[in-house]
Amino acid sequence: MTNTDNKIEINELIKQRWSPRAFDSKPVEEEKLEALFEAARWAASAMNEQPWRFVFATKDNPEAYEKLLSTLVEANQVWAQEAPVLILSVAKTSYSNFDSHNPHAWHDTGLATANLALQATELGLNLHVMGGFSVGKAREVLGIPEGYEPVSVIALGYQGDADQLPEPLKERETAPRSRKPLQEIVFNGTWN
Repeated sequence: MTNTDNKIEINELIKQRWSPRAFDSKPVEEEKLEALFEAARWAASAMNEQPWRFVFATKDNPEAYEKLLSTLVEANQVWAQEAPVLILSVAKTSYSNFDSHNPHAWHDTGLATANLALQATELGLNLHVMGGFSVGKAREVLGIPEGYEPVSVIALGYQGDADQLPEPLKERETAPRSRKPLQEIVFNGTWN
């Protein structure tokens, strides 16, 4: 398998999706938020468990927004505070129909997040998924119960101007996108 870098045709939404750090302050319309969560709801999951949950906050609710923002590491707070919406993705760690650990819950929550990302792209929105947050703080300030595990925090909104970012982030924002070559991530039959 050879990688011809961008010469292989793929879905336009996949090509257009990216993770900016510069967000416009324009609020995200309620019907668009609902469409994002509806798209996430239709993701595939092991045994149709649908283990994903989402806690979101908009700047229209400053108290809830600040709670979610406070879970981020400081380096992410610097830019994410401009996004009009923050979302915490959460995985239910056991199956509902029998008392057993669900080893696929994080994967399935990722699939739901991918659906959300593609729907966002379709609607002219961008999102940036972050692992740089405190699971313990998220659990505490957002009331996440036992049996559920915070997975990531997502900044969501309309694309902003890269010039609003501090210099090292501005440089990253305007750098060309890159991906590993297929031969580094895909193996036929056996590993490598």
